[in-house]
Amino acid sequence: MTASDHSLRSTARRAAITALGERLLLIVLFLAILGSPFVFMEPSPYEALMGVLALTCLLAGVTVPRAILPLVFMLLVWNCAGAMSLLNATEDTKAITFIAISFYLAITAILFACLFAHNSVQRLSVMRRAYILAAFIAASIGIAAYFGVIPGAETFTMGGRAKSTFKDPNVYGPFLILPLLFLVETILVRGLRLRHLIAALVIMFGLFLSFSRGAWMHTVVSAAVTVALLFVTTPSTRLRGRIVLLTIVAVVAVAAMLAIALSFDSIGGLFKERANLVNYYDAGESGRFGNQIRSLTLLLEMPNGFGPLQFGQVYFPQDPHNVYLNAFASYGWLGGIAYVLMVLATLMVGLRAALVATPWQAFLIPIYGTFVGEVLEGFIVDTDHWRHFFLLLGAIWGLAAATERAKARARHRRAGLSPSTIRASGLPASTVAG
Repeated sequence: MTASDHSLRSTARRAAITALGERLLLIVLFLAILGSPFVFMEPSPYEALMGVLALTCLLAGVTVPRAILPLVFMLLVWNCAGAMSLLNATEDTKAITFIAISFYLAITAILFACLFAHNSVQRLSVMRRAYILAAFIAASIGIAAYFGVIPGAETFTMGGRAKSTFKDPNVYGPFLILPLLFLVETILVRGLRLRHLIAALVIMFGLFLSFSRGAWMHTVVSAAVTVALLFVTTPSTRLRGRIVLLTIVAVVAVAAMLAIALSFDSIGGLFKERANLVNYYDAGESGRFGNQIRSLTLLLEMPNGFGPLQFGQVYFPQDPHNVYLNAFASYGWLGGIAYVLMVLATLMVGLRAALVATPWQAFLIPIYGTFVGEVLEGFIVDTDHWRHFFLLLGAIWGLAAATERAKARARHRRAGLSPSTIRASGLPASTVAG
């Protein structure tokens, strides 16, 4: 056997191993996302599957792109500050567990960022299919439980609201928004298909039955951002017209569905109660908003914060219900600043990447739109331990990194650089950027 034959066989063997590793990675990714709604127990199947996914990423040779290092740094500062804040609650085992979970979730964000920075379209396609299926299953369970047509329906409801396989309706509702927007993007851009319409309606109704004011607001904001970005980034005048037309039709259809749903007494009564902007537990000096205002004075005197979970366990009778306030209360001034900067930086890099024509733009726009809504919902809910928040966070930074490499490759091509120089940029030959 000649040296050339040996080299060819060695190359073919490496290619086969790489292809096998990628297939295994896609299977584990699908299973991890599919298992993500089943979080009524701890540790949940998602935690175990994320561990397997991390191991598979190592076997598949997934690397850490330099472009996500700012995210890594901000997550590290945020969590290390939280660990320092534990000095205020050294004997509270729940507080220690809280910070351990924060570190774990930060690692999942970094994992998703690394994962989607390469082979983006293929991996995103798998994630999208798994997430839509997971949301359809979760929404179906939530709907069936709300109407009491499955055994043990009370396990999947709380206070007359659907929570499905989640611990809280306020987490269940927002979980459904990204897959709903994936379907909205598909319908607006690629045309109406019956299976997409059915899936969207089931997920939307499941979200509605969560009776989460935050999730409802989140949906409206995220859908508006997604549709606006689709309209702005679409080069076809005809497609823009279809986006406008289908959006109007969708708004009318949703309004009609809402009117029908509210005609049922059990739904209409709870909707009127939940639709109030301010409820009895929000107002007053000892209500949610009063506690938030009073906490600011205390936090100005405590640079290390109250300590994880101490806001609601020691200082006030309820949790802060504001993720930004909680960032300062549970992670101290340093952690709070790091968290706010991380959110602002993600909004900036995400928008910049979403406006660039790439093969993954159709995925990034719904992801970014969902993240914008979640950022706003953070003003009324503590979202810092929501698993899907870290999926959004990691996906945006990973796709922003992929977009920057795509732009660099496009510049190389325009400059007439040699193929070897272009390959040195680390981009696959199939990458396209506008």
